[in-house]
This record gives sequence, structure tokens and C-alpha cells, in this order.
Amino acid sequence: MADRKIITVLNPEDEYTHEPDPVPNYNESMYLNGFDLEREVGAWFRIGNRVNEGYAEMTVCIYLPGGRVGFLYARPEITTNDVMSAGGLEIKVVEPFEHLKINYDGKVCLLDEPEQMANPREAFKNNPFVECEVRLDVHGVSPMYGGMPQYEDGTPIETDAEKSFAKAHYEQHTAVTGTIQVGEEIIELDGLGLRDKSWGPRYWQAMRWYRWLPMIFGPDFAMMLSIIDRDGTPSYSGMVLDDGDYHHIRDCRIESDWDENHYQTGMRCWAKTDHKEYEITGEVISMIPLRNRRTTDDGEQLHTRITEAMTRYECNGRTGMGMSEYLDQVVDGKPIGTDVP
Repeated sequence: MADRKIITVLNPEDEYTHEPDPVPNYNESMYLNGFDLEREVGAWFRIGNRVNEGYAEMTVCIYLPGGRVGFLYARPEITTNDVMSAGGLEIKVVEPFEHLKINYDGKVCLLDEPEQMANPREAFKNNPFVECEVRLDVHGVSPMYGGMPQYEDGTPIETDAEKSFAKAHYEQHTAVTGTIQVGEEIIELDGLGLRDKSWGPRYWQAMRWYRWLPMIFGPDFAMMLSIIDRDGTPSYSGMVLDDGDYHHIRDCRIESDWDENHYQTGMRCWAKTDHKEYEITGEVISMIPLRNRRTTDDGEQLHTRITEAMTRYECNGRTGMGMSEYLDQVVDGKPIGTDVP
């Protein structure tokens, strides 16, 4: 039988929630970040509806001046997948692919030393909580990248829920404006960032490690570099926004610098499209380590570490901002991907 052609499909209605797959680990998530390139402050927000498990993963992370971070992670109960709203955080679609709103009313833990979040129970116990209010508008500055892979005849691609991270995923670079208030501190944000959405079965342990580097230098120039190792063979992907069009990355390289805790401190990157090659350097400004733990049906304890770093990037004589998100499974106390340069 000849190989069946796979296409990627994305429709405006995909901006809204989907009917959950009949698997325990169904996840529908929206993630948005935004940064002030001059002041080097920013934030990211995520809701992941795990309605078949009865809760949402809700995260608010605000990078404040001086390396401080306002942070909250919670698992509020949910009974429906109809909305992206949980724990005081709401992500609302105003116009698909064009305009979203982020609202948050709640508290964040104010961390002078964000690395304390490696032990979240102690970090939440030993640092103050302050009121936080977020009112942001997010507008697309680029085309959409990604969607749901399927066979050309419309037949879905079968996936193993136990080994899945998402069956569909898309991203878009954005302009982000509005206000973030943390305690008495107010940030008037007029910045740039990236948003993504995914849905389908997800376990954070579905891959060995990955490196995800979204960055934006201006409304006309941005990129995302991705290296994913699912089974010992890394795959390379991403895109470059250049004068209004996305160009697929055919190959890329990320060489990382580490501190004594195996946290990334900087990186030297190379990316190649069909049109150009790019040399990029990154320097971490502020980093917070997060984790996910899961016990398998046979009692095995699985530990995933995700380091979320606001990062300054340089490319083609321009300075940009973005994230360096590094995910690693922790085996024998060590993140396994840190042996890779």
C-alpha cells in the first residue's frame, strides 16, 4: 500500500474548545507570552483543561525587574471543556487568529529567588503572596503556523494516548498590550510575544527531552526553534517570520551553557530555512524551574523538569526577547537532556 499523504488542517473554529477525546489524559491548552523588549520584563500564561481528569492546569508567571518572578500554579476543578477559564485566569477569543484577551484576578507568589520553585512546597511556604490583576490584549502579527495533521482524505491519524503530547498544535507571533499589576507594582506592557494552542492526549513524560525557543525581534522578524527527542533520535523544526511570511526551519542546532544545577544560562543557535541561514545567541535574564510528577499504573514515579527562562536574543544585529523552555525527564536525579551540548 502506497504511503498516504499527510496534510495539516487549521480552521478558525479550532481557536475554541473541542469535544474531548475519550481518554483519561485529554488536554486542551492555550499558552501566551509577551515581553517588553526595552525594559526586559514580561509574562506567560497557560490553561490546560484536563476535563476527563476533573481539573485544569493553570499557570501565571510574571518576570519583574531585577530577576524577581510573580508565580502561581494551581489545579482548579473543572467539569466542562467549554471555556478556557479556571482559577481566576481567563483566555478569551475575540476574533479567531486575530485577537485574544487575557484576564487574571487572583494572587501570585512573589519570588526574589525564583530558583526556589525547584521545591514548590517550600517556595510557596516561605515567600509572600500578593494580589495580581492582568488585563492584556493579544493581536496576531503573523500568519498561523501548524494545525492538526491528518490524512489527505480526512481520516484522522491514530495516536497512542499513553505516548502522546498533543495531536494538534499551532503557534503565532503576537503584539501584547495592557496592564499587569503585582501588589502595588504596575507594568504597562506594550510588547511582543508568541501564543500557541494544542489539544489531544498529553502526558508530560511522552518525550525524553525538548528545547523550545520562541523569540521575537520585531513585528517583521521572529522565529521559533524546536528540538524534540522522543526516543533517542532528536527531530528539528520551527519557523522564521521574515517580512510577513513564515519560512519553515529545515535544520537547527542549539548549544547550551549550564550552571551547577543544570539550568540553562545561555545558548548559541543556528537555523536553516530554504532561503537563509541564521546565527542566534541567547542569554537568560530570569529563570524559574518547574516540575511535573506522575505515578504510572504499576507504581513507577516519573519526574519531569521544565525550566522556563525569559531570554534575550541577538540575531542579524537585532535584539529580541522570548523564552527558552527546556523540558527533561529526570533519571537518577539528573535531567537526561543536559548531556546534549
